[in-house]
Amino acid sequence: MKAVTEQDIRMSFINCSKGEAKRLPLPRDFEELPWEDLDFLGWRDLSAPGRSYIVTEHDGRLVGITLRFPSQQRGFLHRSMCSLCLTTHAGSGVSLMTARKAGPAGREGNSVGLYMCTDLACSLYVRGKKAVPSGARFKESLTMEEQIARTTANLSGFVAKLFG
Repeated sequence: MKAVTEQDIRMSFINCSKGEAKRLPLPRDFEELPWEDLDFLGWRDLSAPGRSYIVTEHDGRLVGITLRFPSQQRGFLHRSMCSLCLTTHAGSGVSLMTARKAGPAGREGNSVGLYMCTDLACSLYVRGKKAVPSGARFKESLTMEEQIARTTANLSGFVAKLFG
């Protein structure tokens, strides 16, 4: 992902008001982000449990999405797989993230959900830049580039549903 500015991020949100986009917190380490290792920017809102954000490129434009997820913790013995990067985590490492749809459908309460890494570090897991806290990633026959392409395609499919 190419580096983006704070203003670019705030202007990109499709499923919240402009006022909400202006007030949302950016990642703490925004100035030091490893942009070359990111397929999308994802972060949790530390001031609002159960809220996260994703900013990604979709159809040639920057798209920001507000997400909600349950704040309940699962037992450590429970394992789940992220639908974006196919990383498995124990406990609450994967959450069902829901996003309100864009436009009139979203204002009517329609949403789309997908199981994702709760920390939204999919790009770093795929590249081996971040270790899975509860173990190791599955050994895959795909190259890293193919895994990255799969992750971005899965995210693109999710984002496309927000416009439909």
